[in-house]
Amino acid sequence: MTTPQDETPREHPVTPADVADAARLVSFGLQAKLLPARDAEYAELVRRHREDPLFARLADAVAAGLGLVVLEVSARAGMAVAAAEDSVFAVKMGDYSRRAASETADRFLHGLAHLAVAALAFPRPEDLADDGYLGRITVNGVDAFVRQACRRLEEQAEQAGDNTDPTSEAPGLEAAWRVWARRSTTGATKDARRLSGSTIGITGKAVAFLVDSGFLQKTSDDAGGTYRTTARYQLQVRDLAGSAAMAELLDLGVVPVSDGTATLLPADHTEELVADAGLPFHSL
Repeated sequence: MTTPQDETPREHPVTPADVADAARLVSFGLQAKLLPARDAEYAELVRRHREDPLFARLADAVAAGLGLVVLEVSARAGMAVAAAEDSVFAVKMGDYSRRAASETADRFLHGLAHLAVAALAFPRPEDLADDGYLGRITVNGVDAFVRQACRRLEEQAEQAGDNTDPTSEAPGLEAAWRVWARRSTTGATKDARRLSGSTIGITGKAVAFLVDSGFLQKTSDDAGGTYRTTARYQLQVRDLAGSAAMAELLDLGVVPVSDGTATLLPADHTEELVADAGLPFHSL
């Protein structure tokens, strides 16, 4: 006589080969610039993850054991993972900013540049929700956006009667904008290279870090460098979207939420902005 338990399909036992394949998939996910479309083995493991629940649980467990959070496994993004704070793979913003700048104020500016890139790449909630949406940003445009935001924050501070003197010790967006507004846009060395501590230089470093991390792809040298977003970056920004600093940037109204067309507000011609700071956005 059979029982309901006897009729339940049994999952095949996990083999060392299965574990090796699961670990292999995670290793592919850690290669930020690699996509399944460029590697047949990666594509096959992604397909297996999506079609074989046991293998999917095994791969997810391997990732969890390494301190990784699986954001998505798909043909478009591959195995997109984010490192938990205690993971050996974590690259903390603080570590990045310490490598990029020695001054405390500059570290805040690097953080502000990253927030601005994310806000411009996906200015509306529906852009983040649309898997087919591609954001496009330019280095000059990010600087122009932050300078517009600085003017809004300065206006708000004046209306509130707050002190608008620059400060470099207090953390947060309110401190960073004051320093950014007073920093040279480009500066120049004796051989005409832009200064790394200028706001364009800081933005360029932030964008280069995102390219190295597989979050942005360069499309041209126009406007200081033009870049498009990747599926991996969209997944990362979805996690960031709830942060207070991101909400504060969007609430300034520099990036409007309107009729569903991804655009920026017309340039404010009463004050000088970075030349050629256009920021087109495209949807597939």
